[in-house]
This record gives sequence, structure tokens and C-alpha cells, in this order.
Amino acid sequence: MRPFELPEFYVPYPARLNPHLERARAHSRAWARDLGMLDETRDPGTPDIWDERALDAMDYALLCAYTHPDCDAVELDLITDWYVWVFYFDDHFLEVFKRTRDQEGARAYLDRLGAFMADGEPPEPVNAVERGLADLWARTVPARSRAWRRRFAESTENLLRESLWELANITGARVPNPIEYVEMRRKVGGAPWSADLVEHAVGAEVPERVAATRPLRVLKDTFSDGVHLRNDIFSYQRETESEGEINNSVLVVEHFLGVGTQRAAGLVNDLITSRLRQFENTTLTELPGLFEEHGLDPAERADVLRYVKGLQDWQSGGHEWHLRSSRYMNESADRASAPGARVRGLLKAAHASRPYVPYGRRVGPLEHPDFPMPYQVGDNPHYPAARRAAVAWCEAMGMFGPVPRMAEPVWTAEQLDRFDFAICASGLDPDASAEALAQATQWLCWGTWGDDYFPAVFFRDRDMAGAKRFVARIPAFMPLDCGGTPLPENPFERGLADLWCRTAEPMAAHDRARLHRAVELMVDAWLWELAGQIQSRIPDPVDYLEMRRHGFGSEMTTELSRIEHGALIPDEVYDTRTMRGIESSAMDYACLLNDVFSYQKEIEFEHEVNNGVLAVERFLECGRDDAVAIVNDLMTERLRQFEHLAAAEVPAVAAEFRLSREGRAALDAYVDELRDWMAGIFRWHHRTERYDEATLHERFGVPDTDPSPATGTAPAPHSDSDAEPDTAVPSSPAAAARPRRPDRPRHLGRAPLRRVRALGALTATAPEPGAAGHARRLRASINANPSRLSPSQEAASPARSSSAARPMPHTRSSGLASTSTRRPVPLR
Repeated sequence: MRPFELPEFYVPYPARLNPHLERARAHSRAWARDLGMLDETRDPGTPDIWDERALDAMDYALLCAYTHPDCDAVELDLITDWYVWVFYFDDHFLEVFKRTRDQEGARAYLDRLGAFMADGEPPEPVNAVERGLADLWARTVPARSRAWRRRFAESTENLLRESLWELANITGARVPNPIEYVEMRRKVGGAPWSADLVEHAVGAEVPERVAATRPLRVLKDTFSDGVHLRNDIFSYQRETESEGEINNSVLVVEHFLGVGTQRAAGLVNDLITSRLRQFENTTLTELPGLFEEHGLDPAERADVLRYVKGLQDWQSGGHEWHLRSSRYMNESADRASAPGARVRGLLKAAHASRPYVPYGRRVGPLEHPDFPMPYQVGDNPHYPAARRAAVAWCEAMGMFGPVPRMAEPVWTAEQLDRFDFAICASGLDPDASAEALAQATQWLCWGTWGDDYFPAVFFRDRDMAGAKRFVARIPAFMPLDCGGTPLPENPFERGLADLWCRTAEPMAAHDRARLHRAVELMVDAWLWELAGQIQSRIPDPVDYLEMRRHGFGSEMTTELSRIEHGALIPDEVYDTRTMRGIESSAMDYACLLNDVFSYQKEIEFEHEVNNGVLAVERFLECGRDDAVAIVNDLMTERLRQFEHLAAAEVPAVAAEFRLSREGRAALDAYVDELRDWMAGIFRWHHRTERYDEATLHERFGVPDTDPSPATGTAPAPHSDSDAEPDTAVPSSPAAAARPRRPDRPRHLGRAPLRRVRALGALTATAPEPGAAGHARRLRASINANPSRLSPSQEAASPARSSSAARPMPHTRSSGLASTSTRRPVPLR
């Protein structure tokens, strides 16, 4: 019995078949037999994987003929052999390591495979996977450039290595959260590897100087997500019923939202559509500008476009193969592929991509959920002085005066004082010196002033040319030699020149370059936001989260914290999956928290389209309050992932890289600093007056909207935001008992931060599916397990239902003295 009916897929491009299919079938069958992949030729001790009949039924030659319809016979043979090899690897890894939960054996097995892609003489292969990789590598890479070889080796390594992530989830019975799953599926699923092979098949390499740019990265990522999520739908029955697999997007959605399998499959299909529409949008709106800005010649432009067409061919051809292969659930394929179903898929995609009218929507203040925050936050004793210094510095930089293209100042001194960025900086680094805290607060003022000025001018005027000029000038105010800068044209440039001089001068050259890049990422993301605003386009949810990290300035925090620990932690440690997961989890928590607090400001007063709550509303077609509950659940799951990685994987990373005692302490301190960062931002959002309705009216005036919350262009027909406040149905069982926001104290006493190590036990908590359940579980698991706390921690157990919390004694687990290089990020 099928667990669900196949949804109506968005398939905008026709699939075509390569005429050399039969030759590829015969060739791949003989190749697999010669390499020992079939049961009659397998190595002694290898379990049954495939026989010839099974290989023929799966028909990987048909997959490659559909996905590469234009390549010649020799090239199709090569591409087909690669896919036979990668599917054999996947099935062999399942039988030998996943079913037996043999993580150590899997790690040793994967370590050897990398040697077959390295420069120099490869080792002697000892099994069919090694023999296949050695043969394919020698047949593939000589015709490609060194840059392509490097990219292909990396994607192949990811495909192999990240199988350990899947194995760890199966062993621990851990269903990943949706954000984590999409990010990791790109690596372990192999579609980036397929995208690299598309370049080989079409005979066109992406020029190296643009291969890492946003448009090319998004094209590869959206292609990969479409391929992987589609595969998850078709393979759900086999993976969950026969293989014991839990790494499947349909299962992830079932678990996270608490919905049935049919609904979960439909939502995964909606995400496929959204990602393919993002692919199209990037091709049509971002590639032309990329060609001009990087000066690609006609031949290079043609290469990129052939590559894009190859990705389109793969997407459509892969869909056709899934409808026919014996490997997948496709008994209802005739109905799913019928013309009527495809037309309905196209119409649904058009409806989901309709423009959003960001005017006339009265949303009112949000009722904030009971956000998860298990860390206590500290205060720096120099906070009052830093607060006064921030006002003086902003005045000196001209932030309270007239600015180009605006009739009124962006801020007044009184407004800045109520924003109180110093309390945020104080929480982020309670141990900073007076000078360091003042400088950190000024960085916050600078970034947030820019984040207010940029949309006020360039969003209002829909001025992409002016915005690009604004962004292009920024690097000149961060000279890597700390030399002179151009004459500033506005307070943003003047403030950056001043802060860069004071911050970068003590740094090593490579540290300055990293900070320089982090600032560039932030302002480049503002251009992405402007593009969406001009198109009246609510962003694709995956693209939104990945770009929001940049626009929030998150990399500035991570880079400056890394610089603090210097050579104690090698760069290779930060590049591991574990550390990238820890960083992105913390970033997403902070970004989504800000989206909830800034929702009224951005939607009602600034008429923005770039907000996480709004993105969830549009994607799920749900009401505002439901979207807030789901955003809160995403925050909770990212916090859970952060602590899972910190407890289960950071020690293993330290051991793998053989960090010294001091290095391990530094790595623990870095993770603690990210906890400080989340806690400080959490406390600031609850204390600042930046998002109060009275402040918004003072800054922006009364918005030109109908007073009814249900008016305007709401993204969902069944919004629950029009209920009366006293009779509204709470979005979660905990909402009814949720306390109102307390009055903000004008004087803030010290309440230093202490990390709550009991969160490491969260990974053992039985999962409770369903929206709004995760935050409650997180808090309950902490409060119900006092035995996991030390005596001092138990006395200060973090049971809290609002921003008011008991102080906890401050102890840093690392024992390292705090330094003064950390800076907070801009806040919206």
C-alpha cells in the first residue's frame, strides 16, 4: 500500500532522450560486471547488493540519457558509469555500514576513497567502489581545468564523507530539523556533484572568476534542492519501510509540523516548486548583471548559459526517470505525469509566485511567543558610559543631521537612546573593557543606522543603480593597509572609516581581510533585499534564511570571535560541518528572533517583503499567528541543534584535529561566545524601545492603512490575525498562560551569563511532533532534569517564562581571559 499519492509536480521544461541510450545500457552493464559490482562477480565477504536483473530494472542509463540528452555516445557512457558507481556506493554503504551502525568502519572506509582523487599515485583498490572511482577519475579529469577538478573533487568528497552525518542520525534515531536537512542534503545527496558533471557533459566550464558568486551558487543550490527533494518523495516508501532511513524531507516535515504523510509530501513538493522558481528568477534577473559586472566575453557567457540549460535538462530528465525506475514508488506515475496534472502544477506555481503588494496592510503589534532562551545574560559594568558614548559618537559621525536624499534625519539622539544598543553590546561581552564596549556599541550603531538608511532611500526610490554605487564605495573605507580613505559622502562611510581604523589596526593582515569580507557580505545582501523589493517578491524561504545571515551581519560576529582565538584554532576546524552547523544555528536563531520583533515595523511601516514571518505566511499560506508559532519552533530546533553539536560533536572535532589543551579551551570559549551572542540579542529585543508602536509612529508617522488587521494584501486567505485580542485562540497550549511583557527597567542590574550544560540532554528527549510543541519541550526538558545540573546551576535553574530572569553567577568554562575584539551585529 502506498503511503501517499504522488503530488502534481512543477515540470516546466520538456524531457528529451539521448539517442545513444541502448549503447550506454550495454556498456554500463559490462562495466559494472568487470568492476565486481554485480553479485556474481562481487568480492569475497561483500553482501548481496545488485544482480544484473536489478541493475537493468533500475536503469541508470535511462537516467543519464534523460538528464544528458545532447552529449555524444562516449560521453554518455562515461556519465552513466559515474551514476552506476554512485548508486552502488550508496547501496553498498547502506548494507555494510548503515544497517550495522558501524561508524568507525565507515570512517576508515571513506578515508581511503579520498586518496583516489588526490594528486599522485593512488593506492591499490581493494573493493568495487575503489576500483570504480580509480577508473572513473582517470577517464574524467584529464580533459578539465584544474579549477574544475578542484570543485569536482570537493563535491565528490562531500557526497562520500557526509554519509557519516546520515549514519549518525540513524544511530541516534535523530530526525534533523528542516533547515539542517536542506543544507546537509545538498552535500550527502550528490546533486552538486551532478551539477559539476553537467559542465563535463555539455563541454562548457563555468569561468572560475564567477563560479563562487551568488548567482552561480544559487543556481547550483536550487538545482540540488529540486533534485534531492523530488528524490525524497519518490524514495520515501523504500527508505522508511525497507531501509530504516530517517533522513528524508517528507519525514522531516511530518515530524516538524505534525502533519500526515500526504500533507507532508505536498509541502515538500511546494518547496521543490519554490526552489525551481528561484532558479528561474536567478537566471533571468541576476545572470545578466553578473555578465556585465565581471566582464564575461561572449564565449564565457555562452558557456554559463549552456551549463544552465544542462541543469534544466537534468531536472526534467530526472523527473521522468523517477517515474519509470523500479527503484522508486511510481505506481501512480501515469496520473502524476498526465498533461492535466502538469498544467495544474504550472498554475499552482504561478499562483505561489504572484507579486505581493506591500502596502495597506495593518498588522498591529505581535503577541510574542514564549521564546526558548536557556542562557542567562550578563551586564558589563561599563554599560552606562558606553551608552553615553554612543550618542556622542553618532552625533560626531553626522547620524542625527541631514543626509543625502532624505528630508529628515534617519534618527534623533532621543531615539538612539531609547534603542539602547549599549545593553546589547553589554550582554554580548560582559567582560569587555570600557573602551572595547564603547567601540562594540558604536559598531552596532553604525550597522543599524545603515540598515535603516539604505531602505529609506533605495527601497523608496527603487534605485538599484544608486544602491550599487553605495555598496561599491564601502570597501574603500576598509583599507587593508589601514591607510587613507576617500572623502566620506554620508555618515555610514564616515562611521566605517573611523571604526575600521580603530578595529583593524591591531590585527594581522589575514584577519583584516576576513573582517573586510564579512562587511562586504552584509552590504551585498542589502542589494539582494532591494531586488526583492523592486520585484514585489516575497523570497523563497531557503534563499531568505541563507541571505538573512549575511544581511544581519552575522559573519562579523563569527569572524571577530575567530580572530580573538588566533592560532589556537586552525581555520580548518571552522570549516568542518560541525562548526559551520553551530554558527548557522546561532545565526538563524538571532535572525528569526529579530524577524518576529521587527514584523510590525517592516510590514506595516516600512512595507518590506524580507521578513521570516512573512516568508512562512506566504509559503504555508497560513495566518500571521500560526507563522509566528512556526518561526518560534524553527528557532527552538536550531537551538536544539546548536546544543546537540556542542555536546556530541565539538569534542570529536577537537580530537580529530589534535588540538592542544589550550586549543580545546579556546574552542569551548568560542562556542560560549555564540551563546553569549544569542542571549545578548534576546535580552536586547525584550528591553529596547525600537519596536514599540509609539516609537514607530514617532519615526514613521501613521501608516496609510485601513485600521482593520484583515485588510490589505495578506498572503493567506485564512489569516487568524483578525481575531479580537481577548478572544483570539492561542497558537499553542502554552500561549494562554503566557505573561505579558514586563515594564522595562531603566537601570539594569548585573546578571552575568552562565551556559546551561543540561541542554546537552536535549538530544535524548523523545520528539513531540507538531508546530508549537518544540519550544515547550525544550523548556520542559531543562526544568524536569535538575539532576543534570551542578549544584550551583541547580540553584539557578533557568525556568523562565519571560525576559525577566534570576541572575546567575558568571563563570566561563574555558578559563580564558576575555579579550576585546568581539563586535555585535547590526540589528534591524
